Amino acid sequence: MDPSALQEAWKALTQKSYSKKEKAIEFIARHDGADAYPAMKAMLDGKLYFSIRDRTLFILNEENGHYTFTPLSGGQVVSQQTRRGFKKVKINNRLRTRLRQALALQQLRHDDRDLRLAAVQELLKNPDTRAARLIRNVIEREPDAAVRTAMQTLLAIMQLEDGDESAQRQAIDELAGSLNPSALNALKAYRPPDEALKNLAAAAIRKINHRRELYAHAETVFFGLSLGSVLALAAIGLAITFGVMGVINMAHGELIMIGAYTTYVIQLLMPEHIGISVIVAIPAAFVVSGLVGMVIELSVIRHLYGRPLETLLATFGVSLVLQQTVRSIFSPLNRSVETPQWMSGAFPVNEVLALTWNRFYIIIFCLTVFVALILVMKKTLLGLQVRAVSQNRLMARAMGVRSKWVDALTFGLGSGIAGMAGVALSLLTNVGPNLGQSYIIDSFMVVVFGGVGNLWGTLVAGMSLGIINKLLEPWAGAVLAKILVLVFIILFIQKRPTGLFPQRGRAAED
Repeated sequence: MDPSALQEAWKALTQKSYSKKEKAIEFIARHDGADAYPAMKAMLDGKLYFSIRDRTLFILNEENGHYTFTPLSGGQVVSQQTRRGFKKVKINNRLRTRLRQALALQQLRHDDRDLRLAAVQELLKNPDTRAARLIRNVIEREPDAAVRTAMQTLLAIMQLEDGDESAQRQAIDELAGSLNPSALNALKAYRPPDEALKNLAAAAIRKINHRRELYAHAETVFFGLSLGSVLALAAIGLAITFGVMGVINMAHGELIMIGAYTTYVIQLLMPEHIGISVIVAIPAAFVVSGLVGMVIELSVIRHLYGRPLETLLATFGVSLVLQQTVRSIFSPLNRSVETPQWMSGAFPVNEVLALTWNRFYIIIFCLTVFVALILVMKKTLLGLQVRAVSQNRLMARAMGVRSKWVDALTFGLGSGIAGMAGVALSLLTNVGPNLGQSYIIDSFMVVVFGGVGNLWGTLVAGMSLGIINKLLEPWAGAVLAKILVLVFIILFIQKRPTGLFPQRGRAAED
């Protein structure tokens, strides 16, 4: 290739004619100059400038009102307080499309599989003969199956528009197996030449819509499981204090709130280590909320055992005190907790389904806490004593169990788990003084629905109510969905007062 031709193409970018710029972009992209990608990316972002004096191309970097012009192909960097002496390379919508295609061509030849896939997805947004020509040049050398499938979808779209009857039939079969939105749009815009192809295209559209609906339901179930995990986490602690100890703790939501604020404080103390701060916040929230819960038990609840209505009123007053304390320390304004990098983004299953990492980790976290709690209750001395006290307090005391100390530790355990639930909630919503009030009623519903005092029932009920809620929301709305769930639980409890998994033994008889 003549180097002067490439030099002329670069100079054409500084001219006013958009048609000349378009031809220059295609020429530069086709010959794959070393500066093609950064120049076209800067041009698309509005950062490609040229010197008015000699038409040399520069990439602009602006920081704090200071302008740095870096020459595209070697030379002296210009740093100044204004943009005087430089002019931006202007583009229009047509050129933006051409630039995206040219950048896609550069990416199609990249070693990174994700960049190649992103390039094909960009070309699929505006498929045309130029894009098809780019794909045909590289599809035979593409090693990745997902990238190659996306390339085949683009070629099928073009074949559907420009091919003969046999080619169109083949393209319809190819597009019927694709979930890419461009494939569905191409089939809907298709004007078949005969009735047979029309029926074939309609069948392909139905097949795609059916698969998309299935994956939409799968996404709803995943969202329901994540919501159910939050409900289960919030309710597991209550299942101990309410189900095992028989205490109606209206301050349980505020213990969740304390766990969320602990996460916020930990991030303030570790601003350079956000990823680790969430891990540190889990035991910290457990300890802080657990200690607060033990103080509540020792100072208030211990004097009210056997009087559930008085316990309810007393813990409601405690909840107001905790809310006001938080408002005095952190102000009434909501605070946000930064999501760590390792919890950001999503895992793409296909073109229509992606599972977000933060929800996935919350599901895993819920199951981990649940398994750990089951092991504590079944395999440790504390768990044995808790079960003994819950079944027959007098007999346990006669056997030497310090029931008052067990009560305090049990209440602290339930409160600590509520604090860990607050860590999970802080990653999904803003942290504020009223955070716990949004989950206290839901927590009681989960415990009662699953069976008072049954941890397995709490997990199953939380997951079930989360999925039911998400299934109802699309057609009933969020508020009406909650009302319908509440009505369902009321009717269910009328028929089965002991819940899904009723207690057995002496605790059930009491």
